[in-house]
Amino acid sequence: MTTHRTFETFERIPYQRPDYDAFVAEWKRLLDEFRTATSPEEQSVLLETMNQLRIELDTAATIVSIRHSCDTSDQFYAAEQEYMDTVRPLIAEHVNDLYRALISSPFRHELERTWGAQLFRIAEMSIRCQSPEVIPLLQRENQLATEYQKLLASAEIAFDGKTLNLSSIAPYLQHTDRAVRRAASEAKWDFFRAHADELDRLYDELVRVRTEIAQRLGYRTFTELGYMRMLRSDYTAADVARYREYVLRHIVPIAVKLRQRQAQRLGLEQLTFYDEPLQYRSGNPTPKGDPDWIIAQARSMYAEMSAETDGFFRLMEQRRLMDLLTRPKKATGGYCTFLGAYGVPFIFANFNGTAHDVDVLTHEFGHAFQCYSSRHHRAPEYWFPTYEACEIHSMSMEFFAWPWIKRFFREDEDKYQFQHLSGALLFLPYAVLVDEFQHQVYDHPTMTPAERKQCWRQLEQRYLPYRNYDGNAFLETGSVWQQQRHIYESPFYYIDYALAQVCALQFWVRAKSDRDAAWRDYLELCRAGGTRAFTELVALANLQSPFDERSFTAIIGDITARLDGVPDSHFD
Repeated sequence: MTTHRTFETFERIPYQRPDYDAFVAEWKRLLDEFRTATSPEEQSVLLETMNQLRIELDTAATIVSIRHSCDTSDQFYAAEQEYMDTVRPLIAEHVNDLYRALISSPFRHELERTWGAQLFRIAEMSIRCQSPEVIPLLQRENQLATEYQKLLASAEIAFDGKTLNLSSIAPYLQHTDRAVRRAASEAKWDFFRAHADELDRLYDELVRVRTEIAQRLGYRTFTELGYMRMLRSDYTAADVARYREYVLRHIVPIAVKLRQRQAQRLGLEQLTFYDEPLQYRSGNPTPKGDPDWIIAQARSMYAEMSAETDGFFRLMEQRRLMDLLTRPKKATGGYCTFLGAYGVPFIFANFNGTAHDVDVLTHEFGHAFQCYSSRHHRAPEYWFPTYEACEIHSMSMEFFAWPWIKRFFREDEDKYQFQHLSGALLFLPYAVLVDEFQHQVYDHPTMTPAERKQCWRQLEQRYLPYRNYDGNAFLETGSVWQQQRHIYESPFYYIDYALAQVCALQFWVRAKSDRDAAWRDYLELCRAGGTRAFTELVALANLQSPFDERSFTAIIGDITARLDGVPDSHFD
């Protein structure tokens, strides 16, 4: 059984660079014992011991990643991140040695009964993602992704007499004054324009490196390896392509109508890209208090939502396991990760005074609640499921928060709920666009940077036919995707959000008629963690697979009825 160390707060968790050589020596000794063990019971005990050994190493790497992303200018953790970028592929190869021994064990049948079949699926796929010969390339891939993260975190945008970053400029992008919106958008994209050559170089090299890794491992393209890395054991690229067609058929027409309604609400003849962030002429809904006030509302919400969420939220506060405020040199975006040796998650976000603050808090809390609910699993592979299943927990938590949303937005409750629900639909075409773009890039890795941008723009016109760049030459050429960190840092990790959104919307529909039953299924899904593949987890939660077109028809009626039932004059 995995034991968890105690600690007071995250800041006080000690960090010391792990002794890699000592780890390797002990790992090899245990692995030799595993290979020569004479019973499944003996192998299970050794597997427990080896899991604990790698959990310690993984926890050290996670501490480094968190502290580096919280302050990318901290030289100590920048150096430690560089070290971890180098050592992580080496550690993964040692873990693969264990996976090879596991799947070839003479006691595999008995071990599968004890540890679950999913562990063996993960093992079989993981060993197809790496070999000693590609370790230098994997190290380079990690270094390039870190360079991209640091580049975006370095943004210093002069606007309104202030120095802003890519997170703190967001409120200006939603400003009710169109001139301010346009100017803020220009200022933001000036940063990307100024670094266009570097962004092109980073992605060009990432594509080349990933393609070389794939070919050395025997794959035709990186696309095949990308799916293997994502541990997609129960669906294929053909299934995803069919899903994209469902979005094109069912969602894009609705998205076009929603953008037309938005233009009418704003009193515009033509909606441009810098108008899209503003939903209402009177202004988008914003939380009615500062970050401390938002946390107080969240505390009371989770106290009432369930006994499980109550205790967990208080733990996250008391142990200071959330870093939510944006600041200079902090990495962009939001995430949740898990400190395995301590049995707790960590939430990272960038509050900016918009509705996004509530969205990101509930979203990342959904991730955190899931992995904390799964901490009892003996295999660390089961603390998180595969990514598309992970996003069900986070996106569904956003909707489970609806009964309490008035506490955050008061008189703007209706505004928020309309924006949130319509935003869920508007997101789907963009998500599948990102996915198809990556398929095109890695299926045609010799494309030039200009050709990739042209590819993006063509796909954009298919999935976002309403998009109007109002003569912005930089964006007209197809450069907007360079702000999407997943494309650089986590290839093929984006369709996951789209698949999960359809599942989360099913929870929204179900919770309207039987909230208790929907919540029970959600809890069971969280506790299951990564013990099953994606479609198996969907079935466990009594949801329809998003690969079944009926999952779209089952939700669209309720969603459009809710959106169409609110006249735009209601928001004046």
